[in-house]
Amino acid sequence: MENPVLIFGANSIGRAAKEIFEKNNVVVYGFLDDDKKLHQKEIDEVVVLGASDDDGFLKLIGKKCEAFVAADDTKLRKNLVKMLNDIRHVQPVNAIHPDATVSARAEIGYGNFIDHGAYLSPGSKIGSHCIIHSKVVLGVETALGDFVQIGTGCNINAGVKIEDEVFVGSGVTIVSGITVGKGARIGAGSVVIAPVKAGETVFGNPAQAIKA
Repeated sequence: MENPVLIFGANSIGRAAKEIFEKNNVVVYGFLDDDKKLHQKEIDEVVVLGASDDDGFLKLIGKKCEAFVAADDTKLRKNLVKMLNDIRHVQPVNAIHPDATVSARAEIGYGNFIDHGAYLSPGSKIGSHCIIHSKVVLGVETALGDFVQIGTGCNINAGVKIEDEVFVGSGVTIVSGITVGKGARIGAGSVVIAPVKAGETVFGNPAQAIKA
């Protein structure tokens, strides 16, 4: 990637993404964030230039600049991605830490965050706009949909299918062959040994559904 990057979100994901891009010798042009208190402030030697809908900066994206969406709130992330798709006709770039291990036989979409120590096995597939934190292991032929978040230290065994917009807390183990339905949430430290329904929240060892 030759162009500099604008990062949407001056939060923890944004700061981690900045470090990833710089480790990959990519210049970070600046942050855009909707918190007006941050505007014109410097974070990790880079300025928060303005809001995410600032047309003066959005015009740069495409020919002169790439974009990365660092929002960890799924709804906000989806809205920012849609704006970039619709207005600038671009896809956000991936932020992949140089110390992550990605098999040449893994498939990755757009706009994903993959942190230090993550391992993507042969045949694993990741959709777009996912957040994969440090030391996550994705086993052979695991499949992630879009807008999935996987917390630090998770072990996703072979053949697991995780559908769109699923949230997996830190330190979760999902045994081989399990399907996790769209929008489900898995609490930190859980061991998932049975399928999780769409929209369901599960927690524990073994993971059990939590009634709202």
